[in-house]
Amino acid sequence: KIPEGERVDFDDIHRKRMEKDLLELQTLIDVHFEQRKKEEEELVALKERIERRRSERAEQQRFRTEKERERQAKLAEEKMRKEEEEAKKRAEDDAKKKKVLSNMGAHFGGYLVKAEQKRGKRQTGREMKVRILSERKKPLDIDYMGEEQLREKAQELSDWIHQLESEKFDLMAKLKQQKYEINVLYNRISHAQKFRKGAGKGRVGGRWK
Repeated sequence: KIPEGERVDFDDIHRKRMEKDLLELQTLIDVHFEQRKKEEEELVALKERIERRRSERAEQQRFRTEKERERQAKLAEEKMRKEEEEAKKRAEDDAKKKKVLSNMGAHFGGYLVKAEQKRGKRQTGREMKVRILSERKKPLDIDYMGEEQLREKAQELSDWIHQLESEKFDLMAKLKQQKYEINVLYNRISHAQKFRKGAGKGRVGGRWK
């Protein structure tokens, strides 16, 4: 309410109102910029957290990749080592087998030589018998033979056939014996190989378990 008799200064009222409005506007502007600054700081902090998390994930991924690379390298190295050990073991086993076969082959070869010598002696005896019989054999001319002579000739032929059958039997028996001796040899070789493998597994550090 304006007092009576006083002059109203509208300019002053208007100025004060303008000052008030400007003050309120400035306050709003300050609040706005403060809020915006806060939001910007939060945005920067968020970006920093995101970047930090990205860096951590990248470091973790690099670490996992490096560990996986090391693991694969160890696996490859272990595989190569096992392959080398297996190749070395196979070479040693082959060398042992060859040595065993060589030793047994030498013994068997000596046995074959002796057997061949014995067979040669037996064969020589048979050849002598054949030669003697060939020398004694007369031409088969039965036209002028009597009954007694025919009986003798028949007996001679029978003896000859019997001798051939006997030689055949000896040869078959010899073949059977050779097969048996070969089987025995292979069984010995197999047994020796199994024994060596078993002996190798049963020793640790040069001592038996």
